Amino acid sequence: MRPASTIPVRGTSTPAPCVSGDAPADAAAARLRDTLQRFGGSGPRYTSYPTADRFTEAITAEDYIRQLRAVATRTAAPGAAPLSLYFHLPFCAHLCWYCGCNKVVTRDHGRSAKYIRYLDREMALVTEATGRGLPVGQLHWGGGTPTFLSHEEMRDLMRRTRQYFDLQADGEYAIEIDPRAVQDDTVAVLAELGFNRFSLGVQDVDPAVQEAIHRVQPVSQTRAVIDAARRHGIRSINLDLICGLPLQTLASFDATLRTVIDMAPERIAIYGYAHLPHLFKPQRRIDEDALPTASEKLDMMLLAGERLAAAGYLDIGMDHYARPDDDLARAQAEGRLHRNFQGYSTQAQSDLLAFGISAIGKPGEAFVQNVRTLDDYYTALDARRFPVLRGHHLTKEDHRRAEIIQALMCHFTFDIPAFEARHQIDFQHAYAGALAQLVPLQAAGLVTVDATRIGVTPLGRHLVRRVAMAFDAYLAAEPVADGRTNDRADRRPEGCGTSRTIPIQPLRYSRIL
Repeated sequence: MRPASTIPVRGTSTPAPCVSGDAPADAAAARLRDTLQRFGGSGPRYTSYPTADRFTEAITAEDYIRQLRAVATRTAAPGAAPLSLYFHLPFCAHLCWYCGCNKVVTRDHGRSAKYIRYLDREMALVTEATGRGLPVGQLHWGGGTPTFLSHEEMRDLMRRTRQYFDLQADGEYAIEIDPRAVQDDTVAVLAELGFNRFSLGVQDVDPAVQEAIHRVQPVSQTRAVIDAARRHGIRSINLDLICGLPLQTLASFDATLRTVIDMAPERIAIYGYAHLPHLFKPQRRIDEDALPTASEKLDMMLLAGERLAAAGYLDIGMDHYARPDDDLARAQAEGRLHRNFQGYSTQAQSDLLAFGISAIGKPGEAFVQNVRTLDDYYTALDARRFPVLRGHHLTKEDHRRAEIIQALMCHFTFDIPAFEARHQIDFQHAYAGALAQLVPLQAAGLVTVDATRIGVTPLGRHLVRRVAMAFDAYLAAEPVADGRTNDRADRRPEGCGTSRTIPIQPLRYSRIL
């Protein structure tokens, strides 16, 4: 086992560094540590409700077509929200050992060129049901590594997309970027195509950590992409970090935080690493003895909150931070923030159409997920069939519970009388079981509950998923005396760190903190 961090752990007799430098900060950290022992564990990230592990193969092509037609009618109505599009581009030139995403490691651009042609076929099938030319206000290229595509492939995919959809001039067009695969000319092409938001995978800037995860990425590469993005008018940049990687220490992670803050991105996301080598073979190459302990990982996350707050970033939730003038922060202040499979979103009412392997969409009253493999994807489209594997039909109760969970996850407050007026139900009666589950959380100071409001406290924000889980009717869990849950399902992370795409066999749980 490697030695512990040289910076003392917060909450012990020797205080760790904190921005404020006062005793209350250490007392708060100690209280949080004690609370985590009672209420920590694993839980869904609630990028959807129900979560993707509840999807079944009950969705048929006829169901999908019916939802798509409803999307067309709704989107064409005056004042309706434009569509959101997601494209999963699975190709990677290099294998990162920590990654659990649905990816295809290759350097053969013949494979990506073929994939784009099949994305065109899928868009053609979808727009046979919706009609062409529906307005789009959000577009996201995720992966994999979207910047694996050549410049001509990028232009080709965007050209094909515009043949089927009307991308609005004021839309939000985002792409996930591997700085190792991007030069100034690539940034110029992306700006030319209309992208205005970049999300860069950084993970950690320490060379030893990078070697340990097989992702060597000098800081100079990341800075070069950010500088190029600024020159070409990209309006928002997000940097992704991962906490809990091998060889990370509190001191090294502090250095990473300082470096990233100095780059001045509009957004910073910090994901917890889940080491699951029994599920993801590349993780078997990681030295388990080099992984930080749970206590060390907690200290890193707490330190991140301090450093980012001191630098002027707002805590949006779920370890996402944004500058006050960023769209995410404004959306949260205005009550418009939303969670979906791309994380936090500023457009709560948009229907989401998703294309490519394993992609998940939300057209109308359903979730729909595509097949996982390229072979299955190509076979379906060759037969002019939707490449859908499974999904979920949303019920009225699903919508009501999703509304509650969204409010808690995005705004940390829930207005009971307004909910009762909208749905014509007695909240106390309809959700008596959920309110009972909140009692130990309230006693621990995580939530406040009265007849008009459920509020998540500053302490509870660290455990907001635990609060939301009380309203999840699908969880196979029973409360136990100390307030924890007895999850009968495997405790596994949902998602794969920096990717927004959920694998076909979705990873249901991740650590709450």
